[in-house]
Amino acid sequence: MSHVEIEPFKTHSKPSTLSTKKLLGISGLAWMFDAMDVGILSFIIAALMKDWQLNPTQLGWIGSVNSIGMAVGAVFFGILSDRIGRKQVFIFTLILFSVASGLSALTNTLSLFLILRFFVGAGLGGELPVASTLVSESVPANKRGQIVVLLESFWAAGWILAALIAYFVIPTYGWRVALLLTALPAFYAIYLRLKLPDSPKFVNTQLTQEKLSLGKKLNLVWSRPYLKSTTMLWILWFTVVFSYYGMFLWLPSVMIGKGFTLIKSFQYILIMTLAQLPGYFLAAFLIERIGRKWVLISFLIGTAISAYLFGQAQSAAMLIGYGMLLSFFNLGAWGALYAYTPEHYPTTIRGTGVGMAAAFGRIGGILGPLLVGYMISFNYSITTIFLFFALTILLGVIAVAFLGNETKQTELE
Repeated sequence: MSHVEIEPFKTHSKPSTLSTKKLLGISGLAWMFDAMDVGILSFIIAALMKDWQLNPTQLGWIGSVNSIGMAVGAVFFGILSDRIGRKQVFIFTLILFSVASGLSALTNTLSLFLILRFFVGAGLGGELPVASTLVSESVPANKRGQIVVLLESFWAAGWILAALIAYFVIPTYGWRVALLLTALPAFYAIYLRLKLPDSPKFVNTQLTQEKLSLGKKLNLVWSRPYLKSTTMLWILWFTVVFSYYGMFLWLPSVMIGKGFTLIKSFQYILIMTLAQLPGYFLAAFLIERIGRKWVLISFLIGTAISAYLFGQAQSAAMLIGYGMLLSFFNLGAWGALYAYTPEHYPTTIRGTGVGMAAAFGRIGGILGPLLVGYMISFNYSITTIFLFFALTILLGVIAVAFLGNETKQTELE
């Protein structure tokens, strides 16, 4: 990866410069911690099912409350990042989800656990779109898509870390110790405060343009110039988040339902998770060559086919194989999604536009885990459930194909 210097910008503090490689590493570690927390939750759900004797509907609510918090956080912190800057919001959201996740390890009731998971979700939902916006605004156009996909690849590292913690920690020390480990990233915020500069585009915009009111920002996102893009992005985010959280938060429980032990299920999920990394890397390689639109379409179609095949699988080998394909294509699509979304809005409303799209997607994240819980309660088969998710993903493909514009190497306004 080439070493590209971000131009210094004027603020009230000393001007900062940061190479693209360092920016990617600093932001990527925070992204990895996000993924670790979401990944841990999927394993915690399987452990809580045994420890607290929870039914599928209650388990579904754990995942959904997390997504409710993510929806609220995406809107609130996205808007706030357009007002006070990407960096400050990035740091605060990291602290919020880390502390709340650590506190959730100390709970003994489902109701208190759900309240804390809401705040965890708010921090996660705020950090992800703000981080991708900050990175998008800080790198040159010809590298922007690739860098943002590589940023998203840290998600796979976080899931792998979560799977390792689940495999080695939960069976021996319990789920509470695993959750306490997720509080450690709060200390990383101190490092971010010292080392991470804010987006140069945001700072320059603050110096040269008047601040828009909240109402005007919301109206602009849905104004005629951005109407088609916003519609496409909201459909795309909803279908991707709905299917991802519906499928992946339930993967360990699905494996247990197939007859595998808790430890064996965690081992298989770890193997599936490893396939996320090559999915990201291929998407990063292709995104500046064939463009965002066609990477999204091809990887989402691959996700839909893999979801259908996973639902049909019976043997351990087929489950692992199709699970790896599902991880490969789905997470590659996520990388392209985060690169694609910020490129549709100008700097003054970019945080708001990205946050609102992500928040609408989180509604899908609320409904997905709940739907699986209710469908299992009503004795729907895993085959039927994963077929439903495959069809939902194809709706996202249609939205991108007919409403999406190619944004490869376009300069951000």
